[in-house]
Amino acid sequence: MSDTPTFASPLLAAHGLAFSRDETPVFGPLAFSVDAGEALLVQGGNGAGKTTLLRVLAGLLRADAGTIEIDGQAAQPALRARFTAYLGHLPGLKADLTALDNLHYLCGLHGRRARQTPEAAMAITGLAGYEDAPLRTLSAGQKKRLGLARLWLSPAPLWLLDEPYANLDLDGIELVNRMVQAHLRSDGAALITTHGAYAAPPVRTRLLELTRPRP
Repeated sequence: MSDTPTFASPLLAAHGLAFSRDETPVFGPLAFSVDAGEALLVQGGNGAGKTTLLRVLAGLLRADAGTIEIDGQAAQPALRARFTAYLGHLPGLKADLTALDNLHYLCGLHGRRARQTPEAAMAITGLAGYEDAPLRTLSAGQKKRLGLARLWLSPAPLWLLDEPYANLDLDGIELVNRMVQAHLRSDGAALITTHGAYAAPPVRTRLLELTRPRP
């Protein structure tokens, strides 16, 4: 990833960002930013809005107030598609395709990082030998690892990771940390939600603590 460009503006900046569901505030207003080479750790209890925040940043939900900028520009859909890679609670993969076919399909949709292949990404994430396995036959942990392989292949500089440690053993947790470290060394950035069960990887980190706002 040494060919990743250097960014003059924060990769992501939010100003006055707020979201409500059925007129009940979920989070906000929030103001934060994350620079290239930096991780933003988003913590908070159940119902604090961590997943909702990442879905708003990914463009899957519309904020009620505030603005989002990516690399200094308003976060329009085409810009989000180019700059962000989202790893949510669901794998976002097709159950009837093989593990390798899923990665090839997603690379066709979203592009692929230079000098990386789906086969290599599966080896990096501990899935070598499962290339021809249908997704539906994989365990929850293996599906999470395949999602991480998809993330590793993405050329997007901004990773949005919702509870990336879920369904992983200790080796998987260390894998996530190594991936985040490598991504940040190459001028990427990451937002990571967590209940606080695991420490952040040893990288330059900011903390955003979410508490449910009063109505």
